[in-house]
Amino acid sequence: MEFSMIVLLAILTILVLGSFRTVPQGMVAIITMFGKYRRVMYPGLNFKLPLIESIHKRISVQNRSIELDFQSITFDQANVYFKALLLYAVVDQEEGTIKNVAFKFVDEKSFMQALIRTVEGTVRSFVATKKQSEILSLRREIVQAVKLQLDEQLEEWGYHLIDLQMNDITFDEAIVQSMARVVASNNLKAAAENEGQALLITKTKQAEAEGNSIKIAAIAEREAAQLRGQGVALFREEVAKGMTQAMREMEQANLNASVILFSMWTESVKHFAENGKGNVIFLDGSSQGMMRTLQNLMELNAGLPEEKEK
Repeated sequence: MEFSMIVLLAILTILVLGSFRTVPQGMVAIITMFGKYRRVMYPGLNFKLPLIESIHKRISVQNRSIELDFQSITFDQANVYFKALLLYAVVDQEEGTIKNVAFKFVDEKSFMQALIRTVEGTVRSFVATKKQSEILSLRREIVQAVKLQLDEQLEEWGYHLIDLQMNDITFDEAIVQSMARVVASNNLKAAAENEGQALLITKTKQAEAEGNSIKIAAIAEREAAQLRGQGVALFREEVAKGMTQAMREMEQANLNASVILFSMWTESVKHFAENGKGNVIFLDGSSQGMMRTLQNLMELNAGLPEEKEK
């Protein structure tokens, strides 16, 4: 009798202890009774009826990720290879959401297969309308198209899409090489255009500088010519004043004005000799030549206006 009581107490103890279950943080448990859904157990210590209720499955409500690697064909029949990262999670911990996650698919493998095929199909349908030259610049548009299509579908399954990253987009080797040649030729073309523009700018600036230099030189030459002309005019004016004054003084002294002219002639000869810089000047140094020079100076003096008036 005592042994039976001990066995009964042991069984009751096992049943009581087995009635308590702990659900880890970030998980929920689906409870069924005789195979039918009954309720959800949330993180922490929970009680379930022994032998009647059972844990059907545990579901993680944390974020999940999966890497995708698939291929698509563009409108112009170019193969495109995608490597993507899909980040998703259960929408919330509401009972209806948890039931969808638990019972929409037979198992996790079936859900993952449906998810992957949905993503691949959406990307392929989008890429099929584009040319291979457009794909690399449409990374964001591809992601947006997948999100738009996938969000609604995942919500029916109890999940929502957090993020989709297109980490790598590649083409066949032949296409990659041809694209590299196109880029290289475009770079060479741009470099040639830039060099041409730089050369044009350089030549233009040089021409402008030369033009400005010529213009400045011309202005300076004009001003110098004006100054030289003014200097010559002033010189002539002063010479005329000096000659007039000298002739008046010679007349007052009853001397011949030819002496002034002869003095000017000799000063000119002296100036030629001092400043000729190697130039050859032929002068008649004979007495006859001197007489002719004096005769010419006297005739010149005789032709002056004041002499005629006298």
